[in-house]
Amino acid sequence: MDASADSARELRLVADPTRAHILRSILEASDGRVLVGRLAEELELRQPTVSHHMKALLDEGLVTRRPDGRRTWYSLADGHADRLAEILRAENPPVPVDPVLERIVRDLSDRYRGTFGPETVERYVRESYDLLAERPAPGRRLPSLTAQFAADRLDALARVAPTSSPAVPEVLFVCVQNSGRSQMASAILRHLAGDRVHVRTAGSDPAGEVRSSVLTALDEIGVPLAGEYPKPLTDEVVRAADIVITMGCGDACPIYPGRRYLDWDLPDPVGKPLAEVRQIRDDIERRIRDLLDTL
Repeated sequence: MDASADSARELRLVADPTRAHILRSILEASDGRVLVGRLAEELELRQPTVSHHMKALLDEGLVTRRPDGRRTWYSLADGHADRLAEILRAENPPVPVDPVLERIVRDLSDRYRGTFGPETVERYVRESYDLLAERPAPGRRLPSLTAQFAADRLDALARVAPTSSPAVPEVLFVCVQNSGRSQMASAILRHLAGDRVHVRTAGSDPAGEVRSSVLTALDEIGVPLAGEYPKPLTDEVVRAADIVITMGCGDACPIYPGRRYLDWDLPDPVGKPLAEVRQIRDDIERRIRDLLDTL
């Protein structure tokens, strides 16, 4: 990886105020090392939250870990100290806690009380935020999309729990960018089936927004998109599905026994004129109507 890519990665990580605070604490430590427990007290955060951020820094190679009996010390990786100090000096003093994410965690913890503990909710919120932040152009909708994505994943996780007893079949549509074929299919199935079927979508390499031509093609037949957005493919949504329908995403979708897998050979609407997008839409609608007969 070249130097410009390294710099961009460091800037993205330091842009998170909690991670910036962690790195600054390491830089300012007298012996250049810190403990997660002490950082949690300093930041007034739960230890799993700090561990989540430390793992992100560790995975990117910015910090190293060294066990010391029952404790684990974290230090900056060789060759990064000067560059990170330069970046941190250029940044405004960070706010240690992201209040929006903390609020999302609190709200979803209330919503899933009795189903998931706060630590599980927090892990899914933080992970969902990171997954969406990696995608292009989430813009100012990132907090609300984080809440929606985390809730979708927690719903899927609850569905596969041993005590769950789903009343309706669940269908997962997967394509590459989750901005065209899978979105049209999910919107049409929701429109035709209503509450008789639960529908999810995902992408093996999701885009930033749903294609405008897709929105137009759906609007022409009176089908709403219902707040859908491109999202990464995650394990729990596959495990929750009864039927997994792939559309050009190859081997990206994991295989679990007991699910019905279908592969629909459909052209990608990206870059195609509206007339061709309409043809793809109509082909999808025919397939959806046939699918409903089997449900």
